[in-house]
Amino acid sequence: MSTRIVVTGTDTGIGKTVFSAALAGALDAFYWKPVQAGIEEETDRDAVQRLSGLSAERVLREAYRLKTPASPHLAARLDGVTIDPVALALPEVDRPLVIEGAGGLMVPLTENLTYIDVMARWRAPVVLCARTTLGTINHSLLSIEALRARDIPVLGIAFIGDENRESETVIASMGQVKRLGRLPHLASLTRETLRAAFAQHFAAGEFLKDVT
Repeated sequence: MSTRIVVTGTDTGIGKTVFSAALAGALDAFYWKPVQAGIEEETDRDAVQRLSGLSAERVLREAYRLKTPASPHLAARLDGVTIDPVALALPEVDRPLVIEGAGGLMVPLTENLTYIDVMARWRAPVVLCARTTLGTINHSLLSIEALRARDIPVLGIAFIGDENRESETVIASMGQVKRLGRLPHLASLTRETLRAAFAQHFAAGEFLKDVT
C-alpha cells in the first residue's frame, strides 16, 4: 500500500493548504481533500493544483463539495446533503497520497461525527500544522493529546509562520513529537517560491518514514 499522510491543523486558517501543496509536490504525490465547504472562490483543491505542480489527475476530486462556507456539518445541512462516512474511505492510488482535513481535529462533519473520528478509522499517520504565534503551545499540545488518545499515529509537527524557537521547542519536547520543520510566510507565494522554501526547511524523506 502506498504511503498515506493526513495533514491537519490546530485551527482553521493556519496555512495547511499551502503546506499540503508543498508536501504533495515534494513527494510527487496525489492530493485529496475529502470535504470542501465553500466553492465560490478558489477551492483548496484549486490552490493545490496551482501551487504544487501536480498534474490535474493527481489532484483528486472531493467526496463532497459544499456551497456554504461554514463548518462541514452546517454547510451540509444548509445544502441539503448528508455526509456519509463510507464515502470518505481513502482512495487507492499507486503513489503517496496527501489528505487534507478541514479546520482542526474536532470539526464536525455531521452532528455525530468529527474529523478526528474519521482519522481514527483511516489509521494513517498525521502531520499537525501549527502556527508560531501566541496560543500555539496550548492548541498544539491539546491536538497532540487528542490524536494520541485515539491511538492515531503522529508523524510530526510542521510549524507555519515566523520563527518562534521557544514555542517550537516546548511543543516538540512536551508533546514528544518530531519537529518536521517550519514553513515561513512567503512575500510572493508561487509554485517556485513554495517549492524552494519547502526544500530549504523540510526533508521530504522524513515524511515517508514509519511512525515509531
